[in-house]
Amino acid sequence: MIRRFRHWILLSVIASVALCPAAKAQDRRIVAEPVAPRTVCDRPVPSGRQDTTNLQNAIDGCPVGEAVYLQRGEFLSGPLEMKSGVTLWIGRGATLIAIAEPTAYDKGRGHCGRIAGKGDGCRPFISFSRTRGGGIYGEGTIDGQGGAPMAGSAESWWQLARRAQAEGGNQNAPRLIQIDHAQDVTLYGLTLRNSPNFHVAMNQVQGATFWRLTIDAPADARNTDGIDPGASQDITIAHSVIRTGDDNVAIKAGNNGPTRHISITDNYLGWGHGLSIGSEVNSGVSDILVRGLTLDGTTSGLRIKSDVSRGGLVERVTYEDVCLRGNRWPIMFDTKYDSLARGDSIPLYRQVVLRRVRGDTGMLLMRGLDRSHALEITLDDVRFADSATWYIENANVTVGPSGVSPPLPRGPAEGPLPRGSENCAKAFPSP
Repeated sequence: MIRRFRHWILLSVIASVALCPAAKAQDRRIVAEPVAPRTVCDRPVPSGRQDTTNLQNAIDGCPVGEAVYLQRGEFLSGPLEMKSGVTLWIGRGATLIAIAEPTAYDKGRGHCGRIAGKGDGCRPFISFSRTRGGGIYGEGTIDGQGGAPMAGSAESWWQLARRAQAEGGNQNAPRLIQIDHAQDVTLYGLTLRNSPNFHVAMNQVQGATFWRLTIDAPADARNTDGIDPGASQDITIAHSVIRTGDDNVAIKAGNNGPTRHISITDNYLGWGHGLSIGSEVNSGVSDILVRGLTLDGTTSGLRIKSDVSRGGLVERVTYEDVCLRGNRWPIMFDTKYDSLARGDSIPLYRQVVLRRVRGDTGMLLMRGLDRSHALEITLDDVRFADSATWYIENANVTVGPSGVSPPLPRGPAEGPLPRGSENCAKAFPSP
């Protein structure tokens, strides 16, 4: 296998290196497994028709610190707005189903369910707006019905998204859960499936916990991201399974503020586009800890993506104990995500550390913008199959004491490295 390198690679290989402690790059809160409220304020029952009004009234009337409990059955609903300190508790036998009716989500411009120049014409199914505390708990399911025909149409939300991709423009489809200008929100134990658009999106959130979630959408369902923290701080995503038609997790920071202090621990990502930072990083992304991650069949694995139209500073990102298989690009740190992009928002990635990372084959890409804006990457105990291909351009790469395999160019002669693959033997499901 030919390994491609450019002659202007900036490479530093050393026998030992002092690495920044990962403890600094994470959620600053003390986060433990969530516990559901002890007091239930209301127990709605499904009516067999739309339950939007009954559910919203139950949420609005629930005292702070208590829960609205959906014990069993199918609840069909339009958009719901959560209240500070109130929990929606969806029991194991209950499913909350989003109606596939564009007029119910429309923001008043008649764009929802249509293709337009912008894609923000729909309200989310569940909204946390300027709330504090509360969340959604339980072992039940929230179903966005992304593949169901929209009311008055033979086309589903997902088909609309594919048509927008083919014809140009943006699909207007609702997100499943939107958390906006909120604090201390928790989602625990749920299954979220088949969102018409992103499953969970955040904007300017201070403190949020996502624990033991299952997020599921088909691999070809466009723009069905799993969890997207944006302009947010102190976020934990833990013990969850995420399979989607786009980024499993995407950490973003557009013009509305930085994103920092994120912990992503002990998660399994199936089909999807992997764990991404970007592509919008204008306001900066920093202090990210990824630990105990399995990426099984995602097209990309560990990805930082941006370009000169939406670039910024990404720093203090630590990946530890990561297992990958079946990925086209297991590592992709790219400042030229859109090769046609124009602008002066320079993407710069520095203090990015990979420790104890295992994978098989694929392209291992690290590409800085130019020599003046080279990537700063440390690799320590990082091993892939011999058939894996390094492509490195404009990057300062430091190799730690436990080495890298396949080796980087111009490295010193080394003895055999321990295979280390047994560390990932239990990370993937048995056939």
